[in-house]
Amino acid sequence: MKEKLEQIKQEAVDALGEAATAEALELLRVRFLGKKGEITSILKQMGSLPDEERPVIGGLANQVRAYIENAIAKKAREIESREMSERLIDEAVDVTIPGQVFPLGRRHPITIVLDEVKDIFIGMGFDIAEGPEVELSSYDFDRLNIPITHPAREWTDTFYTAEDESVHLRCQTSPVQVRVMEAQRPPIRIIAPGRVYRKDEVDSSHSPMFHQIEGLVVDRGVTMGDLKGTLNMIVGKLYGESTKTRFRPHHFPFTEPSCEVDVQCVVCGGGGCRTCKNCGWLELLGAGVVHPKVLAGCGIDPDEYSGFAFGIGLDRMTMLRFGIDDMRLLFENDLRFLNQF
Repeated sequence: MKEKLEQIKQEAVDALGEAATAEALELLRVRFLGKKGEITSILKQMGSLPDEERPVIGGLANQVRAYIENAIAKKAREIESREMSERLIDEAVDVTIPGQVFPLGRRHPITIVLDEVKDIFIGMGFDIAEGPEVELSSYDFDRLNIPITHPAREWTDTFYTAEDESVHLRCQTSPVQVRVMEAQRPPIRIIAPGRVYRKDEVDSSHSPMFHQIEGLVVDRGVTMGDLKGTLNMIVGKLYGESTKTRFRPHHFPFTEPSCEVDVQCVVCGGGGCRTCKNCGWLELLGAGVVHPKVLAGCGIDPDEYSGFAFGIGLDRMTMLRFGIDDMRLLFENDLRFLNQF
């Protein structure tokens, strides 16, 4: 058995001399030192030895084991050092080579206009508010005084996600106003930009997903005159001080009185074209004085406070800002179009 141990020792020395990788070294460790390795096999046979030989063979086996363990550890350090040297050579960077210039992206035209609008409103003392895109019908409809019979609540108009029509993709950012009025006491001055969803057919001026910016002001003594002055200032800053606006009476369940605001078509200058459907005007937003029922539903006394609200189509605002005549261009990701901005 002594001869067998010496043989195992020599085989280990020879095999370690040929091992070139950490993987090969691990295989040798298992072969000689593992649970089913050659040293273990020798130790299992010691029960058949005479009593006087067991201590001698046991001691020799432990010496051979220790020798092989040290040899493997030494070889592992050599392999690691060599591999590190090779990696440093292979991964060396020549800092004198000119760097590669990667093309930078651009802001989307919708983002450009949204940032401009945010800057204008922040300069006027407004805060930015956000809310969930998957909304409860109680916030998107009921709390906004929208009756159950309103067309917007039909399955043909709204993307419901629950059979009982209690949850849906929001069709406006107005519920953000409700959430703010619930959590904050007047004075309130916020805008709520975000994506909204309606079952519109895709054409040059409609999309089932679009962007909206809603605004809300609640304070003592707020009037329709304050609303008109605010909106005229926004239009003037975005499209130029000479831009004409038109306020038309309208009806919204959550405002009273209500209006729609048009701007003179920037594509044809009011002469009539496909973009404005030959009328010379483009509808920009709806607005009005916040309905007393909406204020009261949020715990705000309508006898003490009043307010105004508006909702702007950001996509249409972007089209006006850059003279774009087809909304679909904003969502097609065509670099030939986007690189112009």
